[in-house]
Amino acid sequence: MTGPTAGWPTLRVADWTATRETLHMWTQIVGKIRMAHAPLLNHWWQVPLYVSPRGLTTSSIPYRTGAFAIEFDVVEHRLEVRSSDAGTESLPLEPMSVAQFYARLLDVLGRLGIEAPIRPVPTEVDPAVPFAEDHQHASYDAEAATLFWRQLLQADRVLGEFRSHFVGKVSPVHFFWGSFDLACTRFSGRPAPPHPGGVPNCGDWVMVEGYSRELSSCGFWPGGGEEGAFYSYAYPAPDGFADRPVGPDGAFFSPEFQQFLFPYEAARAAADPDRAVAEFLRTTYEAAADLGRWDRAALEDDPLRWRRSTVDAPGHVRVG
Repeated sequence: MTGPTAGWPTLRVADWTATRETLHMWTQIVGKIRMAHAPLLNHWWQVPLYVSPRGLTTSSIPYRTGAFAIEFDVVEHRLEVRSSDAGTESLPLEPMSVAQFYARLLDVLGRLGIEAPIRPVPTEVDPAVPFAEDHQHASYDAEAATLFWRQLLQADRVLGEFRSHFVGKVSPVHFFWGSFDLACTRFSGRPAPPHPGGVPNCGDWVMVEGYSRELSSCGFWPGGGEEGAFYSYAYPAPDGFADRPVGPDGAFFSPEFQQFLFPYEAARAAADPDRAVAEFLRTTYEAAADLGRWDRAALEDDPLRWRRSTVDAPGHVRVG
């Protein structure tokens, strides 16, 4: 496929429900292993996964005097575990239960000399069946996994461009395995009221830390539309937020989810999907920032500013 919609695949949420639920649990296991070894960062930024050229990766995880990384390669359909000290091990991504995946991954880590002291129960889902006892979720549609990753590639790229316009505190573009979504969050710089919690099988203190500062968050998740949806919300939501007009056509405020949604299929069908999603991200952020009285002049800037200047200092490349 060529043209402005190239790379924006079709994947109906209803067509890969079983695989999505299984993959959700698999990513929770891998994410918890990262969380067990990575140092704490504000808002739990040490726990997510990241979109990679092959799938989803933990990135480098410190371990003793070395490091390791775990990657879901959904091109070759293998889980790769790479260690700085003990080489590489892998296991095939294929239909298997969560219990089987958990046991096989622990075996791989054991062969590499890596301990995995995690709480082996999923979070943010109900019921929360312990990984070792979950024989229900056992699907893996390889084609669907690849298509989902290709959706994430598009979302990661557009979110990354949006992120670049903000010079205040802003999160990486990262994949939270608890809620199974790709997210990027901007912060006003002011504290927020304590989050009320109430997320299934997740301590309220987790949400209090995650939402400890006033924010505008956006991302992509495989829900909210026939093929998933881009989303945007504010915490705390300022007065009038839900009623603020946003673009493009097809974007709307969902009373059910208490956030703005822009269905993926609407973005995919747009004449310029990148521009359509960028408009959604910009206008929903502006709703939060303007109504919340953020200091936008101090927090925003043009990421192309350096292209219009000449940098000729020693050790730097001359631009322009």
